[in-house]
Amino acid sequence: MARVTRRKFLKVSGAGAVAAKTGGMAAILATGRAPAYAQATTVHWLRWNDFVPASDQLLRKELLPEGEKALGIKINLETVNANDLQPRITSAIQSGAGADLIMLTNNNPQLYAASCVDLSDVVEPLGKAEGGYYPLVKANSNDGKKWLSMPWAIIGGMIAYRKSWFDEVGATTFPDTWEKYREVGKKLKAKGRPIGQTLGHTFGDAPVFTYPYMWSWGGKEVEADGKTVVINSKGTVESVKFMTGFWKDAHDEGGLAWDDSNNNRAFLAQTISASLNGASIYIAALRDPDKFITEKGAKLNTDIQHAPLPKGPAGQYSMHTYFSHVLPTYSKNQKAAKDLLKWAHSKAVYEKWFLSQKGFATPPTAEWEKHKVWDEDKVMTPYKVAGQLGRTPGFAGPANAKAAEVLSKYIITDMYAKAVQGMPAEEAVKWAEGELKKVYG
Repeated sequence: MARVTRRKFLKVSGAGAVAAKTGGMAAILATGRAPAYAQATTVHWLRWNDFVPASDQLLRKELLPEGEKALGIKINLETVNANDLQPRITSAIQSGAGADLIMLTNNNPQLYAASCVDLSDVVEPLGKAEGGYYPLVKANSNDGKKWLSMPWAIIGGMIAYRKSWFDEVGATTFPDTWEKYREVGKKLKAKGRPIGQTLGHTFGDAPVFTYPYMWSWGGKEVEADGKTVVINSKGTVESVKFMTGFWKDAHDEGGLAWDDSNNNRAFLAQTISASLNGASIYIAALRDPDKFITEKGAKLNTDIQHAPLPKGPAGQYSMHTYFSHVLPTYSKNQKAAKDLLKWAHSKAVYEKWFLSQKGFATPPTAEWEKHKVWDEDKVMTPYKVAGQLGRTPGFAGPANAKAAEVLSKYIITDMYAKAVQGMPAEEAVKWAEGELKKVYG
């Protein structure tokens, strides 16, 4: 065994070098610290609490330990409610300190363009290798100059509904128009089985419902120039008028203040008949079939189907919740953070995470549409093409920082919320118009 001399010990120890000048070995021991050999870089990764808990467990127990070994770094994974991600990055940027990688939703990266590291060197090679990114991915993550964030996944928004309950009121196929959905919902509510929908300030279910609903009536925020506010239109007003009756006739009116988990709990408790959601309701029922049983004794997962939002006078649309990761410029671990992104998106690693999602998450590139997972459960097959179908916030304009600000302020959602609480439709639309002009100028 090689002999470590006092001279060599002091040379490798920063604390020892200082202590040697002031008190020799006794001073080194007094510091209470081991010699300062090279320490592994720590990357702080901030993500949401996944609505598929098994995926977070996989990350913590299997994937991240493998990543630490492969990359020679420490990974500090922190998960929070998705509604808390935006406040966290705002605070971090203002203070110049915080997590190295931060997950954001939809087009929120556009709000922090000046404070995000350009991730083009990581994003573009992956896109080329996997058949290219969907247009909604680029619209949310790229500002036309650089990739502000690394695309992670798309959470497809569809209506989960109780097939047997719809059958009981004569709807053997899911209603394909808002008028038909309202009539079916009215019958279901009369039986104590209302539709469950939030119009609250929550990142996913509220905007994913209200934006496509508005578009389907011909309403939109701005023209394609991204400047001219045009929300105060006949189509938007008609959509608000219809919503007030639709809400009263068919919905659980307590849903006004729900977050993105209330509807999951209500559906699994069998107090609502349908809800716009990712596939997490079905997956929860699938993972614990003996816990979730229908009133007739059947497994609940066998009575759940998925359908797209109905069409309106102007067409049928969708907007899906999109997730990506930003690397703030304040990070002192930028290389290690990029290495972590590359590793997490390598096929061997990402596929394990993707499989744990059971179709809840749709990958951001077209290559994954070919994956066998979509054929294993036909209830989940519709989510395969979620990336092809979704519009982005700000339509018909770009999904830029102004559109992200409108989304963050819940202006579109609040327009409908104000109306169902009693504000006349015309006034609710006029209020939204005023708020949009403050943003778009």
